[in-house]
Amino acid sequence: MLKSSARNQFVGVVSDILIGAVNAEVHVKLKGGETIVAAITKESVTSLAIEIGMEIIALVKTSHIILVTDFGGYRFSARNQLQGDVVEMKRDEAEIKIELTSGEQVVASVSPTSFETLKLCEGQRVTALFKAGAVILAVPHS
Repeated sequence: MLKSSARNQFVGVVSDILIGAVNAEVHVKLKGGETIVAAITKESVTSLAIEIGMEIIALVKTSHIILVTDFGGYRFSARNQLQGDVVEMKRDEAEIKIELTSGEQVVASVSPTSFETLKLCEGQRVTALFKAGAVILAVPHS
């Protein structure tokens, strides 16, 4: 497995690539059916030789994850929205682990204030939000 300081490493398969004038969206389908969208440069798609069907790793730092417990009737611009249940809380390390239905985990950094504001507890259903620009893609060396 890849050794990186990014705590969230999602292994998936490229399911779609949308090329724009400068940037591209790469859609990565995870084993549980969830999709992560990465916004990268068109040049990166070429230099990394990203193709539909290839296995890829999507990296997301814990500090880029925002947790939502109640949408309050609002929708968010963050492309990536993964639902799961809180399985572990480390208040002293300001860390929350969420398990997706597939069994994959998302780790988020949470301030002490957010622990209290969100009233987080194990077993609670939450949504992890992160922007497509917060996703870094890794491909095997060829």
